[in-house]
Amino acid sequence: MLERVFRLKENRTGIRTEVLAGVTTFMTMSYILFVQPAVLSTDFAGNPTGLPHDAVLLATCLASCLACLLMGFLANYPIAQAPGMGENFFFVSVVMGLTAAGFADAWKVALGLTFVAGVLFLLLTAGRARVALIDGISPSLKNGISVGIGIFIAFIGLRNGGVVVSAPGTLLRLNPNVTDPRVLIFLAGVLLTGTLMIYRVRGAFLWGILAGAAIALLTGQQAWSGVVGLPRGHAFFAFDFHWVLRPETYMTLFPYLLVFLFMDVFDTTGTLIGVAEQGGFLKDNRLPRAQQALYSDALGTTVGACLGTSTVTSYIESSTGVAAGGRTGLVSVTTGLLFLGALFFTPLVQTVGGYPAITAPALLLVGCMMAKNTKRIQWDDPTEAVPSFLIMIGIPLFYSISDGLAAGFVTYPVLKLASGRGREVAPLLYVVAVLFAARYVFFPV
Repeated sequence: MLERVFRLKENRTGIRTEVLAGVTTFMTMSYILFVQPAVLSTDFAGNPTGLPHDAVLLATCLASCLACLLMGFLANYPIAQAPGMGENFFFVSVVMGLTAAGFADAWKVALGLTFVAGVLFLLLTAGRARVALIDGISPSLKNGISVGIGIFIAFIGLRNGGVVVSAPGTLLRLNPNVTDPRVLIFLAGVLLTGTLMIYRVRGAFLWGILAGAAIALLTGQQAWSGVVGLPRGHAFFAFDFHWVLRPETYMTLFPYLLVFLFMDVFDTTGTLIGVAEQGGFLKDNRLPRAQQALYSDALGTTVGACLGTSTVTSYIESSTGVAAGGRTGLVSVTTGLLFLGALFFTPLVQTVGGYPAITAPALLLVGCMMAKNTKRIQWDDPTEAVPSFLIMIGIPLFYSISDGLAAGFVTYPVLKLASGRGREVAPLLYVVAVLFAARYVFFPV
């Protein structure tokens, strides 16, 4: 049956190789099990968002399992999927923005926007309009977004690790207490994970997180919650669509919805291309079964929102499974089943995710990896460099992904018009710029 479904011989692989590759991929990306509940359950100031920790873990495991199974059976590619880093922080920034705008239960509204974005992604995939949407954003802006979110994630990691603290007379400063337990645990995690990355150890992030948890437990900074157990709560179908009946809110919500959609499209496309090139899956510069791969991602996002988690996307960590010899969807199926099995270790996840300094090193190093896209920005062209740079610094300095994107998306068409190159801007970007500008003029929240 496995041969018939995954065409193992045709792809010159075997069951053992594929299963081991799936385990490798899971080990590499399993840090999301600890990070995702910690991120979505609290905002950037440490306040509860309303989404219970257990509910996020349950949704993350189920959505990741489903998306991986879809990728494996529909597209037959060794590409694993889970709630994306970057998308989860944008989700929290949306919750904070909606709360400030007066929305009750903002996390439910954010889940609703995620669901709508997933449905739109499905429609775009079915109508093959994704190419026009992707091409509308210049490569420099796309990379600027990635770098900006990476810096933002790293900054959150520094704060969670106690390295950056608030201080009278200034916004933030380096923690002068170098013996702060949070700082020591954070530094130990960074150094260990970084060393493991140097030697290309599989699951470097996971081992770093577990080591940090061990130190926190041994030093009494965190209490032991156990190992085996199931989540005690859920957020199934908890989204709020009351805003649909309030047209006056559309101007506030539309930019969020658009960014949810863009981030999913960009992340998925970039990951598919990157892993496909590594695995030799491209045929005549085209990816066979790309439509099925995009369907699995869109369905994962849609179902994930129904279950109670942020945007599901393809993971670049899938490249580790490909490097281990994985060539078919059996790799993704194996990874998905491991995500499902992780549900039975909820107390362990609570122990690790309940102390922010434990997962903070993973945030810093993920941000470091995302920052490598800086080199892909056209720095010699001001019309590309300036908007991209505004996005890069705007996201962390404004403490908002949406506001940082607005800085770049508004200035980009203006600078192109000023240089006499307005035709280089896709019509869609003019619409986005006007909507962003109108949002701040008429709804300055």
